[in-house]
Amino acid sequence: MLFRTPVINQSRLSRTASVLVLAISLAACGGENNTATNDASPNTATDATASSPGKLDLGGNVRLTGAGASFPAPLYQTWFQNLNKKYPNLQVSYQSVGSGAGVEQFTKGTVDFGASDVAMKDDEIQKVPQDKGVLLLPMTAGTIVLAYNLPGVEQLQLPRAVYTDILLGKIKTWNDPKIASANPGVNLPNQPITVVYRSDGSGTTGVFTKHLSTISPEWKSKVGEGKTVSWPVGVGAKGNEGVTAQVQQTQGSIGYIEYGYAKQNNLKFAALENKAGKFVTPNDESASKTLEAITLPANLRAFEPDPQGDASYPIISYSWIMAYKKYPDATKAKAIEAMIEYGLTEGQKVAPQLGYVALPQNVIEKVAAAADAISPDYKIAVGTSNSPSASK
Repeated sequence: MLFRTPVINQSRLSRTASVLVLAISLAACGGENNTATNDASPNTATDATASSPGKLDLGGNVRLTGAGASFPAPLYQTWFQNLNKKYPNLQVSYQSVGSGAGVEQFTKGTVDFGASDVAMKDDEIQKVPQDKGVLLLPMTAGTIVLAYNLPGVEQLQLPRAVYTDILLGKIKTWNDPKIASANPGVNLPNQPITVVYRSDGSGTTGVFTKHLSTISPEWKSKVGEGKTVSWPVGVGAKGNEGVTAQVQQTQGSIGYIEYGYAKQNNLKFAALENKAGKFVTPNDESASKTLEAITLPANLRAFEPDPQGDASYPIISYSWIMAYKKYPDATKAKAIEAMIEYGLTEGQKVAPQLGYVALPQNVIEKVAAAADAISPDYKIAVGTSNSPSASK
C-alpha cells in the first residue's frame, strides 16, 4: 500500500472534485479499479444547463461504460454526472485504469469507449475489429508537471538537463550544485531525491518519456519512450492518483503528474526550462500558448514533444476518447454522440476549473465533425454550448 492516511484537498476547487480525487486515490491504494460514475454528490462543479433535465430520445434508459487514462478522470467524472442531470435516461460510467489498460479493453470490445493520453498507433488501430473501426477524438488537454515535496521551498526552477539527470539518477541530492545554480537564494536541503514514477501502463508516461527522449540523447538511448519503461531510479505508484499521494507523503520526493492533480491537492511544482531557454510555470495561459503551437491533422493525432515559443510550457498533450466508427446497437451509437457533444460544449466550461485546458473552437469543430459520423440519428451541434441537436 502506498500510504496510510487519506489525501487532504485544501484547494479552492469544488468540494466534490476534492472528494473525487480522494476516492480514486483510496481505490488505487486498495488495488481496485477506480470507477467514475454519475452517482456522486450533487455538489460537483456544474454548468448552467446541466441542472435542467431534458429529453433525449433513446427509447429507454441507456448505460455506457468506458475505461482508460487516469489523467482526465476527474474531468470525465464531472461531465458524466452533469450529463445525467441533463438527460436522466443516459448514464455513463468510467474506470480510471490507465491508458494502456484502456486501449486493451477498447480493443477487446469490453467497453463502449476508451480513453488514452497517447493517441493509438497504427499497429494498435489495426487490432481493433475492422467491422467496428476506431475514431480518436481529442476531448481535452493538459500539462504534465514535476511535483515536489520540499517544505520551505515554494518556488523551484529546473533546467531541462537538470530534471533529466534527476530522473536518470545522476543528480541524487536536492542541494546539488546544478540545482542550486538555477535557484539562487533558495535554501535547498541536503536531502536525497526520491523519484516517483508510474508503475502502470500510462499515457502520461508515454507523453513524458517522449519529451525526455526528445531533449536528451542519453535518456533516449538508456531508457527510451513508451507507456511503460524501465526507470533508472525511484519508486512506482499506480495512476496519477497514486503518484500524487506518494509525493504528498514522501519528503524529498519528485514525480510527474497531470497539472490538475497537483492543483487540486496543493502540490508544489517546478518551473521547467522550455526549448527557448525560458523557465515557464504551468498554468492556463502557458498551456493555451503551447496548444496553439500544435497543428491538429485530419486524423486528429497530434503531439509536440518540445514545443516552440518563449511562453510555451514544454510538456502538454491532448487526451483522446476512443470511440468505434460503427456500433451494432443504434441506440448506443446515438448515446455516444450525445456524450461527445456534451464534452465538446458544456463540458469545456468546467475544464479550466479542474486544471484542464479548454479546447480551441477550431479543434472542437474538427472533433465534432469526426464524431458526427457515428450515428445517422443524431446531429452534433457545437456552434454554442446550448445549441440543441436537431435529431434529439
